[in-house]
Amino acid sequence: MNLSLLILIPLLTAILLLLLRNAAQVKWVALAGSALQLILAFVLLYTFHQQRIEGNTAQMLFETTYNWFPSWGISFHLGVDGISVAMILLTAFVVIAGVLVSWNVTKMTKEFFFMLILLSLGAYGFFISLDLFILFFFLEIAVIPKYLLIGIWGSGKKEYSANKLALMLMGGSALVLVGLLGTYFSGGVHSFDLLKLAQLQIPVQTQMICFPLLFVGFGVFTALFPFHTWVPDGHSSAPTAGSMFLAGISMKLGGYGCLRIATFLMPQAAKEYATIIIVLSVIAILYGAFATMMQKDLKYINAYSSISHCGFVLLGIGMLTKTAITGAVLQMVSHGLMTALFFAIIGMIYERTHTRQVREMSGLLKKMPFVITLLFIVGLCSLGLPGLSGFVAEMTVFVGSWQHPDTFSRTATVLACLSIVVTAVYILRAVTKIAMGPLTESFDQLKDAAWNEKLAAIILLAAILAVGLAPNWLINLVSPGAEIIMQKMQ
Repeated sequence: MNLSLLILIPLLTAILLLLLRNAAQVKWVALAGSALQLILAFVLLYTFHQQRIEGNTAQMLFETTYNWFPSWGISFHLGVDGISVAMILLTAFVVIAGVLVSWNVTKMTKEFFFMLILLSLGAYGFFISLDLFILFFFLEIAVIPKYLLIGIWGSGKKEYSANKLALMLMGGSALVLVGLLGTYFSGGVHSFDLLKLAQLQIPVQTQMICFPLLFVGFGVFTALFPFHTWVPDGHSSAPTAGSMFLAGISMKLGGYGCLRIATFLMPQAAKEYATIIIVLSVIAILYGAFATMMQKDLKYINAYSSISHCGFVLLGIGMLTKTAITGAVLQMVSHGLMTALFFAIIGMIYERTHTRQVREMSGLLKKMPFVITLLFIVGLCSLGLPGLSGFVAEMTVFVGSWQHPDTFSRTATVLACLSIVVTAVYILRAVTKIAMGPLTESFDQLKDAAWNEKLAAIILLAAILAVGLAPNWLINLVSPGAEIIMQKMQ
């Protein structure tokens, strides 16, 4: 399996989009390119599984290395483990769904789809890079399209939101870069290679300085409290596909970086800072849940709930048990799928009603049964209903967190569990208000989802059910990577 294809296909698709002039052709090429990405992700999953069955126990599979700047220790080093494969699958699902729900975009169509594909290129490159410099390069590629998607195609205070998002994410990137350079110079080998650095014993003093830089830097991307404030503004102003990509993919770059880079390379510091990480995670979980209860706008509801749900990712990482780390990865996948579907549904509702205010909607189930049924399902997934991905992911985090017998860890676990009750309140209240009751007179002529919207929703829903009903395939995929990270803690 040549991992370069995961970068080459989006790159060629993006270039081809720039050469086209017909808007209809642009849409179909973007859809074909995203479909090819999804197929390639499934091929990767299959070949990865086959390699493991055949007894290949290497930490990273399908490694390829091309020397780029040998004198600086920079190489184009690619490889994947189960955690990477899970993130690539998530990206592929969100990308094709984002293209489908954007079918009616008429403003600068070519440039819009180019930005979506460019964002996917950055995400794939980030998840398969084993050289920290190249990984950082792809992280920055994934930031630029977000700013433009919000600033050009957004709504509301789009300039303010785009600038705030860019400044905060660039600030996080600056912290990441300083942490990476500190790791590079302190390692003694003058290499950015992740696997080489993992074999070294980085001095504890260096770890204590570089770990918070890396964890906080990546944490900004994944809504680490108190650096989460870009999330509500960014989501509220972004176009539908932009919100799907922000929550479904971009926020996962941060969680992956916290786990793969900060925790894996600096295990002693991770253990020392674990208490702070757990405290900040629990604050984010509870703050996000209670803040969501106060929101009246559907996008703000999903944005603040994302802060709460991403807190479970950081809680799982901070607990430093194999089960908790596995749960953190499951939560990244589950939240990415769930929130992408949620934002897609919000976009469908807004396109028809021209409002996102919950109090202005009622009785929509009568006119949009498909869309509102999906809203019920994704709401139940968010509050952790068994059979859906949210339950599997959050329960795995809770079980892994409860494995610590000390009072502090168990208190944090209980407090995190309490957020489920709050989630049930705001989800059921909002969904019931929108779906039930008398139909608002101005909504009498509303139409249900179009073919492209139905296809996007079905793709995401199928993935949610695949994780929720049969989670073992994903747990078995992710667990070996979590085990290797835990071995570094010993």
